[in-house]
Amino acid sequence: MKRNTFIKLLGLGALGAGMSSLSSLKRFSDNLPNADRMPVLFLGHGSPMNAIEENQFVKGFRDVAKTLPRPNAILCVSAHWFTRGTKVTAMEMPRTIHDFGGFPQELFNVQYPAPGSPDLADETKALLDPVLVELDEKWGLDHGAWSVIKHLYPDADVPVIQLSIDYTKPASWHFELAKQLNSLRDKGVLIIGSGNIIHNLRMVDFANFNKVDYGYDWAVEAHTTFNKHLLDGNYQPLLKYKDLGKAIQLAVPTPDHYLPLIYSLGLQQKGEELSLFNDKLLAGSLSMTSVKIS
Repeated sequence: MKRNTFIKLLGLGALGAGMSSLSSLKRFSDNLPNADRMPVLFLGHGSPMNAIEENQFVKGFRDVAKTLPRPNAILCVSAHWFTRGTKVTAMEMPRTIHDFGGFPQELFNVQYPAPGSPDLADETKALLDPVLVELDEKWGLDHGAWSVIKHLYPDADVPVIQLSIDYTKPASWHFELAKQLNSLRDKGVLIIGSGNIIHNLRMVDFANFNKVDYGYDWAVEAHTTFNKHLLDGNYQPLLKYKDLGKAIQLAVPTPDHYLPLIYSLGLQQKGEELSLFNDKLLAGSLSMTSVKIS
């Protein structure tokens, strides 16, 4: 794959309304059985080719799925839905979005026909009040969502909605917003952030694109810094990541792939542990590090 092609194509409240949202919330809750609190995931999704390839990262996704209770629904925060304002998909059947180019036709042929959940979208909107959340009927499931969720639930039989990332807001805002979604976990909703903690496409070593556990010196430094804060439970520096030095600036040149991690961290509750999996550098300037909170 040519470097330029990869970068170009992947870089990418009225009262009545409130009452309607509350009514939908009740309908969604009534339709779900009682559930233990669901874990939270952050998945380093990497290349769209992970949707159809067999490798250690795909195996990692499948292995973590075996440790999860069966979810009633999934809410995914994907790096690839980066919007002004906050939106949530609210259609009955979200389309599979092939938001990339220059890949084999086999990848474009993949469909992930999971149902949506308008009621869960309504509940999400209500929980995030007073933030204005737009119910979206156009987006669907982008590859940040379906390329990894298909390995967790290959039968596409779990409803999936997506929550967009408001690019006008800082990391601390997203961290606090995520906390408002915590009650969904007690209703069997699996919340997934999907991005890459270290994600600098402009510096990818394309001659060694599939070389695992290989990173430039700055990527190794950033990886060490990120993992220390994650495993120590010290998230404040991660919210102020721009102040962490040159290595972190190179690791996170844009916030789109980083902020899904912040949503997952914001959902951690007292007494819950964080563990890492797929914790490898790739192609010099990427990391596949993934997180489970339970």
